[in-house]
Amino acid sequence: MNGGGSEEAAEAVPAAPVPLDWKFAQVFGERTAGEEVQEVDIISAIEFDRTGDHLATGDRGGRVVLFERTDKRDHGGSRRDLERMDFPIIRHPEFRYKTEFQSHEPEFDYLKSLEIEEKINKIRWCQAANGALFLLSTNDKTIKFWKVHEKKVKKICDMNVEPAKAAGNGPVVGPSIPTSSKPYTANGGCLDKPLGLSNDFSFPLGGVPSLHLPVVLTSSEISLVPRCRRIYAHAHDYHINSISNNSDGETFISADDLRINLWNLEISNQSFNIVDVKPANMEDLTEVITSAAFHPTHCNILAYSSSRGSIRLADMRQSALCDSHSKLFEEQVVPGSRSFFTEIIASISDIKFAKDGRYILSRDYMTLKLWDINMDSGPVSTFQVHENLRPKLCDLYENDSIFDKFECCLSGDGLRVATGSYSNLFRVFGCSEGSTEATTLEASKNPMRKQLQTPSRPSRSLGTLSQGFRRGADTSGVDSNGNAFDFTMKLLHLAWHPTENSLACAASNSLYMYYA
Repeated sequence: MNGGGSEEAAEAVPAAPVPLDWKFAQVFGERTAGEEVQEVDIISAIEFDRTGDHLATGDRGGRVVLFERTDKRDHGGSRRDLERMDFPIIRHPEFRYKTEFQSHEPEFDYLKSLEIEEKINKIRWCQAANGALFLLSTNDKTIKFWKVHEKKVKKICDMNVEPAKAAGNGPVVGPSIPTSSKPYTANGGCLDKPLGLSNDFSFPLGGVPSLHLPVVLTSSEISLVPRCRRIYAHAHDYHINSISNNSDGETFISADDLRINLWNLEISNQSFNIVDVKPANMEDLTEVITSAAFHPTHCNILAYSSSRGSIRLADMRQSALCDSHSKLFEEQVVPGSRSFFTEIIASISDIKFAKDGRYILSRDYMTLKLWDINMDSGPVSTFQVHENLRPKLCDLYENDSIFDKFECCLSGDGLRVATGSYSNLFRVFGCSEGSTEATTLEASKNPMRKQLQTPSRPSRSLGTLSQGFRRGADTSGVDSNGNAFDFTMKLLHLAWHPTENSLACAASNSLYMYYA
């Protein structure tokens, strides 16, 4: 009896998932060898929409580029044909260029003598409606709400002027008046007659047979029209570092170094300040807000991170001003390990909620940390990303690389996390029970995989984990090709497809996509 129970218990433990085998899928904007990259073309934001059928990127030139998925299967066949398909057709996501538009322009604040650059800091998709796409984009000071919809092109034909003599009016489908040698203006007027009608002029009783109304035709050609519906401006004294949509579909937040504002999508001239960490005396300032995000399902809960490595959970039901957090997540510094760089490398550059809202993923300079919102004693998992750079912190401080802000992302199923590094590398870690997955790939057409050194101790289940574990440390000091890290090639921005194992990575001006 007991032996059988032990066997059943052993069988109940799920096997560790197999590490994913990542493959190259697509690249957009790949630069050729020796090609110089323009500053305005460098990608500064990347985001999938909720369905994963659209992808948006923003660049330092203020442009937003949209891509759409093209590999969706058509299920419109007969029932018999569908029944014959006894196995699914496995295809990796394929995207194509859809459209682009200029979201922001460079501005100048004359009151503060401050130049506002056009660089897109963040992009967030909103709920689509009536076949139109909606998204928010922001630079340092101004947030814009964009609508992108399809519109059939209209053409005007059968005008009362000859095509050759109306070049100023654009193309004309067909002429409607006879050819003559009289000079005409661009609007069809005749130059050899006075502008006014003479007293002896009279229209014939039957009218002028050669004159008729132009015809407006709606062609089958479709164009994509981007339109800015709202502009949310003049609400931040400091640079906006994040925006996040609420699950209610009506509101969103924007965060700068000291404040978080709550907006209604339909109201652009008013916002509510819900978090304010600005002290009465700026000399007493000890930390700033680095990132903020709404809970994916609870419209009243939001999280924001700080430059001191802490994450605060706020509940808007408690008070209008959420300065007093409901939960605080931070990892205590080991006594005796504090140094000049401790607070710098502890600064959190990005936070993301898992799809179910149970976990929060944070990225600081050295590590990825996974937090359970029900356990504020410490992270449930810690993944080493830049531990091999610890001896070089002085050099990184001198060249300002230590202040680079890397983003992070989670898979839709919550089993894996990913973030970027130097030399255009990105790293994928498994965070499920028993997983030792720690993969490094290079953002190129031929990614060179290198399995990171991992401890022999298996990771534990997220649901039963009471203490954090550290994994994925790489002490080699070289990249996946065996070369020293190139700190000028940094992969700061990446996004995970919401439903499939597909990653989009931004390396300089190039967008690389991988699947597993």
